[in-house]
Amino acid sequence: MLPLRLKKHDKIGIISPSDPITKELMEQFEKGTEYLSELGFTPIQSKNCLSCSMGYSATPKEKADDINNMFADSSIKAIVCSQGGANANACLPYVNWNIIRSNPKIFMGISDITTLLNAIFLKTGLVTFHGNDIIWGFGRELQMYDKKEFSDRLFSGKIGDLKSNGNRVNIRGGKAEGTLIGGNLKCLLKLAGTNFLPDFNNAIVFLESFGFDPVVCDSAFNQLKQMGVFDEIKGVIIGHIFDDRKEQQNIHMEDILLKVSKEYSFPILKIDDFGHNCPNTVIPVGVKASMDADNKTITLLEKCVE
Repeated sequence: MLPLRLKKHDKIGIISPSDPITKELMEQFEKGTEYLSELGFTPIQSKNCLSCSMGYSATPKEKADDINNMFADSSIKAIVCSQGGANANACLPYVNWNIIRSNPKIFMGISDITTLLNAIFLKTGLVTFHGNDIIWGFGRELQMYDKKEFSDRLFSGKIGDLKSNGNRVNIRGGKAEGTLIGGNLKCLLKLAGTNFLPDFNNAIVFLESFGFDPVVCDSAFNQLKQMGVFDEIKGVIIGHIFDDRKEQQNIHMEDILLKVSKEYSFPILKIDDFGHNCPNTVIPVGVKASMDADNKTITLLEKCVE
């Protein structure tokens, strides 16, 4: 199920299903909404967008109400999350999947919003979008790459090769074709053992991380392996791994994956085109794509907006 592409003057709903917007973040939040206005959109805050009713976040019900109401409002043409955080998964039991099915529209976020991007696609079939949020994306100085990818994907609906903004490395060669699933590794694993876990059968999984601990990363990949995920997927794309601890710079997430999955043959490609504190492309969750690790290409095979 595809959402309609963006048009100038569309209303874009802003929600906060993860961490609350603190006073310290208000300036960046306002810059992010102002940027959308400069592009010709009308940003509309949800009722609980600025709520912190639990002292550390809004309630799960309040967050889900905002999701449901933004999808139900026919004047809202897209929904963008304010930021990620830690507990977006708490609102999943309260999301009205029938409302989303009946009102397909662009839904975009990053980091902790991984839980919502993949759950929405699983429960409704609606293609969602891994891309810049309001505070840490649009609220910062965007590079031309971010702007062009946002326009190409959500305005023009371009298919074909995902443009590269930096170095790409072939970790394990080969070609694959499958459905794009993924986001933040830690956040994706929050769905393990729930009925919101995405279907990894014939998937190309894309993964990134905020902060990097080799032992934790090893544990996460072994968990995916023990869950049978590696038996089902067709390939893995590793994005930008943000970590400022210089002593670990010689140990990389992609190398750990290569070791943990040594008995498998699926291709692994390392890129720097999505993640935290880096330029971000817009990746449609639920769209079929192909990857060629040897030639370092990723190609969207289906349109992601109508």
